[in-house]
Amino acid sequence: MDRQAIAVFGEALVDDFGSVQVVGGAPFNVARHLAGFGLQPLMITRIGNDANGALVRGEFERYRMDGMGLQTGEGEATGRVAVEMAADGSHRFDILPHQAYDAIDAQRAAQAVAQAQPDVLYFGTLVQREETSRAALLAVQKAAGALRYLDLNLRDGQYTERTVFDSLSQADILKVNEDELAQLFDWYSHMCPPLDDMASLDVRMACAQLMSNFTLQGMIVTLGARGAVHFSVDGGMTAADGVVVEQLADTVGAGDAFSSIYLLGRARGWPLDTTLQRASAFAGAVCGLAGAVPSNLSFYADWRRRWQPD
Repeated sequence: MDRQAIAVFGEALVDDFGSVQVVGGAPFNVARHLAGFGLQPLMITRIGNDANGALVRGEFERYRMDGMGLQTGEGEATGRVAVEMAADGSHRFDILPHQAYDAIDAQRAAQAVAQAQPDVLYFGTLVQREETSRAALLAVQKAAGALRYLDLNLRDGQYTERTVFDSLSQADILKVNEDELAQLFDWYSHMCPPLDDMASLDVRMACAQLMSNFTLQGMIVTLGARGAVHFSVDGGMTAADGVVVEQLADTVGAGDAFSSIYLLGRARGWPLDTTLQRASAFAGAVCGLAGAVPSNLSFYADWRRRWQPD
């Protein structure tokens, strides 16, 4: 593709393990995967002029991504998540407040989107936790005129119900996991059915009610090892099987991997069932990596060969 058909708005940050720093952020994971598959996403984010910012810039360069949407703030800290390992081997994540991605400049972001004229705009909720970036997102949505893909991606303590409500009201396509869907049912539906059978009438009716309330065109629910389902506005449901991960490294970034292939499939005109199955397979493959994106970009070559012609 010659133009930036997909714009991604949100956080690029560094997961700081103390001795090791890993570049992440759900939107940046999505953008990097899209670039790995040959698209030219417009990544709109903000970093500081610091060592962590240099790591983020390095990923832009490694994936050959255009920096038109990358802002740098003097005196601001590049987004950082402090990761601490507990004695039982689990991790505690401290998403630090007042980071550079909380201060995305609305005018510059809107100008970048107006120039790129994307067909799809990806956004989430973490980047909306402070007013400046929330206002920038609204400016971008106004400038883009694109289909809006919301990856809810709720993080404890990093969102409000009002932010969720506003995000749903702005979205065309919604992606959630099971826990997030249960939360939405609790807030916005008189039905809170169990989610062990996504094809049950109660689940389908509750999803239809949610989609109607927020005028969504489609809703994707990722189910981990059980795959994923897509609900369409006409009441249809399309399911994708889960995949067996033979050597599980971690599940970091699996949902981001799924989103990237869903967006790739839309951009390339794949049938919905094919798109969902490929997204599920790729998400499973990412679970075999240590981290959300591959250390070697040759990882994408095998998938590109498998999906040719597309």
